[in-house]
Amino acid sequence: MTTDLTRIPLRGRDGAFHVVVESPRASTVKLKYEPKLGVFTVSRPLVHGLRYPFDWGFVPSTEAPDGDPLDALVYWDQSTYPGVVLPCRALGVLKVDQKKRGGGRERNDRLLVVPVIAARAENLDSIQDLSRRERQELEHFFTSAVAFADKDVRILGWEGAEAAEKMVSNAANTYQMTARR
Repeated sequence: MTTDLTRIPLRGRDGAFHVVVESPRASTVKLKYEPKLGVFTVSRPLVHGLRYPFDWGFVPSTEAPDGDPLDALVYWDQSTYPGVVLPCRALGVLKVDQKKRGGGRERNDRLLVVPVIAARAENLDSIQDLSRRERQELEHFFTSAVAFADKDVRILGWEGAEAAEKMVSNAANTYQMTARR
């Protein structure tokens, strides 16, 4: 029996939300979880010389405006593996607008999170705890990572942990409404 990782509970006992790792830190390819197959597949290689700066994944039991689970970048000094589930809390959100498949534009924001097991060690409470340069490097990574994917990504700015938590709650509500249909 295969477990659909997109449907595992949003939150653990401690109230932290889960993040399922797709592409681990230092990966040179974007991996994507395919629920129908129950496996991770290669979505695309990254641009030569580019690597994921941190673990990349999604928040299960959520649905973002693009129809996928919310995207999340796990800000910490460790590297895990595809399928690892990390209890996390939000630091902030990078607001992103991109070209939509089939025309038009859509939001595809990225959460910046920290695992609760590393939160004290990292001493991070908000996106403002990162330097301006760190935030700019993350913006550059996200625009460079899709340079040849015809997405025309536009960075709209950063918001803090409260906005990120609200985004998680809204995406969980959207997911629940969709699941009932």
